[in-house]
Amino acid sequence: MDMHFATLSELGACYRAGDVSPVEVVDAQLNRIDEYGDQTKAFITVTAERARAEAQATEAMLRSGSDLGPLHGIPIALKDLFHTAGIRTTSGAKVWDAFVPEDSATVAKRLSRAGAVLMGKTNMVELAFGPYGLNPHYGTPPNPWGSERVPGGSSSGSGVAVAAGLVPVAMGTDTGGSIRIPASFCGVVGLKPTLERVSRAGAMPLSWTLDSMGPLTRCVEDAALVFEAIAGPDAADPVTLNQPLVDVVRWLKRDVKGLRVGFVRDPFCDGADAEVIASVEAAAEVLCELGVDVVEMQFPEAREELDEELEGRGSAMIMCVEGYACHGDLIARQGEMMDPRIRARIAHGASFSAPDYAAVLQRREQLRISARETLRDVDAVICPTMLTVAPRVADVDVAPVRLTTRLVNFLGLCAVSVPCGWSDENLPIGLQIIGKPYDEARILRLAYAYEQAVGLRLTPDFTQA
Repeated sequence: MDMHFATLSELGACYRAGDVSPVEVVDAQLNRIDEYGDQTKAFITVTAERARAEAQATEAMLRSGSDLGPLHGIPIALKDLFHTAGIRTTSGAKVWDAFVPEDSATVAKRLSRAGAVLMGKTNMVELAFGPYGLNPHYGTPPNPWGSERVPGGSSSGSGVAVAAGLVPVAMGTDTGGSIRIPASFCGVVGLKPTLERVSRAGAMPLSWTLDSMGPLTRCVEDAALVFEAIAGPDAADPVTLNQPLVDVVRWLKRDVKGLRVGFVRDPFCDGADAEVIASVEAAAEVLCELGVDVVEMQFPEAREELDEELEGRGSAMIMCVEGYACHGDLIARQGEMMDPRIRARIAHGASFSAPDYAAVLQRREQLRISARETLRDVDAVICPTMLTVAPRVADVDVAPVRLTTRLVNFLGLCAVSVPCGWSDENLPIGLQIIGKPYDEARILRLAYAYEQAVGLRLTPDFTQA
C-alpha cells in the first residue's frame, strides 16, 4: 500500500492491525507536502506542529483502546474559508492574510471530534467566487494531470491536495460547482450535499441560499464516511435544525439492481466534448450491466435555469447579489487589494434591484417544486460533471467553460462527481450523479457501485506533469 494514495478504510485497517501508526502516516504526508508544496501550491497554511501533536494523541488513544471511528488518525485538510481557532483563515484573500479566528467552524470541530488530524488550510479562489481555481495572491495550483491546466475552483487546493497524494481528504464548499468542478478536473470524488445537511457556521459565506459544505476524497466510501461525520443539525446554522443524523454508510454497498436512473442530455451534454459524452455513455452502460434501469429523460427545469443564466439571471444573479451583501463593505474599504476579476463579480451584485432579486427567488421556488415532479419516477440523474476536461490556464478568459453544475445548487439538489475516464490527452473526466433533496445515500450508493465495477482510482504522477 502506498500510504500517500491510501483510502480512509485502508489507513484505518493498518492502524488497527498495528502495521502503521497515525504518527508515521502524518510524518510521511508532511514530508510529501514539504517536498511538493511549492510545486502544487495546494496549501496556504500547513499546520505541521499541530498535526504531529494530534497524530501522537490519536495514536495514544488507539493504544489505550479508545477508538473514535473511521476518521481516527486520518490526515485531513480544510479549504481556507473554514474558520480555525488560532490558525489564520484567509479565504484566499490577501486582505485577510493575517486574520486568525477565535473559534472554529462547526465542520472543523466535528472532524476534530471524529479524530481527524488537521494538516493545514488549502488554497482557493479569492472569496470562493470563481470556477477555475485562479488565485494571484497565493498562486494558482497547477492541475496534477497537466501543469498548464486549471485545477478547477473554487476549492482548487482541496482538489489538488487529494489528487496529488498530500492528504486523503480535503473539505471544500460548493456554491455553483466548487466541489464538483475540481473533483472532475483533478480526477477525484467530490460530494455536494443538500444545503441543509451540513452546517455552514464558521465558514466564510458567498451565498447563504446556495452554499454547501462537502468533502473531496479518493473514493466514494471515503466521501460517505466524511459526510456522516460532518452532517447533522447545528443550532448555529438554523437551516440544519430539522435534519436528522445521516446514515449513508449502512446503505452504501447494497445492490443497485432495480434502481431507475435518468440520463439527461439536454442541457447537460449540450456543447460537451465528444470524449466527455462517450465516457458518460460508457458509465451508463456499466450501470445497466449492474441492473440499473437507465432511461433517457428530459429535465425542463434544468434547461430553463440554464437559459436564465444566459440572460444574466438565475443562480448567477443570486451569487452576485448575496456576494455583494456579504462583501460589499470589503470592496469599498480595501477593494484595491483584491483580484480585479473577483472584485468585479461581487460589485456586479449592486446593479440588481430588490424586485429583480425577489423575482429570481420566487421563480426558483417554482422550479424546485416542478423539479420534484420531474424527478419523481427516477432515483437519480446522470450526466457529465463538466462539459470539457480541464482547460489551459491561458484559455479560460478567452473561451470560458459553461457551467451546468450551478443547476444543482439552484434547484436544491445533491450531487456527487466520480471519475469515469480520461481524454486522449490523459485528462480526467467526471460523471455527475444528481439526487433529490436529502437523498445523498442513494447517489453515493450508485457512485460506489459504479466505482467498484470499473475499478477506477486515478493517481497521476504530478511530478512529471
